[in-house]
Amino acid sequence: MVLQYKLKSETRWKDYKGKSKLKYSTKKYDFRLLNEKKTKILVNKGNYEKIMKRFRQIEFFKHK
Repeated sequence: MVLQYKLKSETRWKDYKGKSKLKYSTKKYDFRLLNEKKTKILVNKGNYEKIMKRFRQIEFFKHK
């Protein structure tokens, strides 16, 4: 899965490299989750906590 982010005022999505690479706090960004090939949006725009919760759920069931 690929996690992407953008500032709420921007239109272009970027691949997420980690919290340390962000200029501002995660509250100023929108996040989304895509499949590996970036062809399907698994979770559309949301806040960091919501996206990471869904990411962990998918990972848990993928390895079960």
